Amino acid sequence: MAHALLTETIDILGDLIAFPSISQQSNLELIAYLNGKLDQIGARTFLTLDPGGSKANLFATIGPPDMDGGIVLSGHTDVVPVEGQDWSSDPFVATLRGGRVYGRGACDMKGFIACAMAYTPLFAQAELKRPLHLAFTYDEEVGCLGAQVMLEQLARTGPRPAICIVGEPTNMGIIEGHKGCCEYTTVFSGTAGHASQPDLGVNAVEYAVRYITHLLDVAEDLKARAPAQSRFDPPWSTIQVGTIAGGAARNVIAETCSVEWELRPVNHADFAFARSRIESYVETELLPRMRAVHPEADILTSVIGEVVGLEPMSASQAEALVRALTGNRDPATCASFGTEAGLFQQLGVSTVICGPGSIAQAHRADEYVALGQLDACLGMIGKLKDKLVI
Repeated sequence: MAHALLTETIDILGDLIAFPSISQQSNLELIAYLNGKLDQIGARTFLTLDPGGSKANLFATIGPPDMDGGIVLSGHTDVVPVEGQDWSSDPFVATLRGGRVYGRGACDMKGFIACAMAYTPLFAQAELKRPLHLAFTYDEEVGCLGAQVMLEQLARTGPRPAICIVGEPTNMGIIEGHKGCCEYTTVFSGTAGHASQPDLGVNAVEYAVRYITHLLDVAEDLKARAPAQSRFDPPWSTIQVGTIAGGAARNVIAETCSVEWELRPVNHADFAFARSRIESYVETELLPRMRAVHPEADILTSVIGEVVGLEPMSASQAEALVRALTGNRDPATCASFGTEAGLFQQLGVSTVICGPGSIAQAHRADEYVALGQLDACLGMIGKLKDKLVI
């Protein structure tokens, strides 16, 4: 059956690639396309929107209504930009050559969405004993923003699925874990003045340097907290400073400075430990010293994104299911990249990552997914249909 649906999958994938759903743009036309196809087969759907109403998540259910315990196939609809990349063909026109489909999002992750959509009419025709859910989100690439909105709604109103397969490109291997990714911008506000009298001003750059030094101290402490038998590389939670920008001239006390940094925790305990240490240092050390000179001095940290990781579980329903569907007996691995999987796990849904294509092809020029990978994914989804009718 997978071979019979491959042509339909390629057609749907071509349609999806034609929507330039870059994270900075609306995905509403793509969502309307998917919603229209699902309406045609009688799926129950609901949308959740971003605050501006220009982006949407789509959650669809096929099978028994109002039933917990179903299976979710999850994928994000947004893609990364193509500017500055040297493509051999139009990135928003699917091009089939050499047994591969080329185009932005081909593997990350419109290929998986196309496989799921190609099978939906057959799920609708089957007498499912448990529901199949489809979760298609916005803004995964810029902080998993859409999935957080969608899952907040599910937590309030249901249904509560039992298992989720996130179809990120894994070459159809099984990924059971990845670190969280928390991104921040910290802005220091001091007071300007003549550099000949630095004690009369609050130098934002100097306090930013003290802050960064503390971040690096916390990063060192996190190394000692690495879980025993950790399978991450590196095995501990990490902190990394990306940019620092501030000041006007060498002879002017810097009034403002900003620091962009990230925390990648292996578990929630490390997230709480790091945040507590950093916030305590700001409140008890830095701010009192700054405000002793200038009462209006401040340090403000903006959360760009806080995405929980996917913690490996010793007994995973999701992993057992995917092994049964694919016949894969290779050891499950942990990924260096982040996904929405941890958000489903946080909701109490057993979650695993498995999808067509290679992460090595994602985000680069001439992104592609091999037809053999799409075929293998169709095989997995077809066997899932068989399990849901039992």
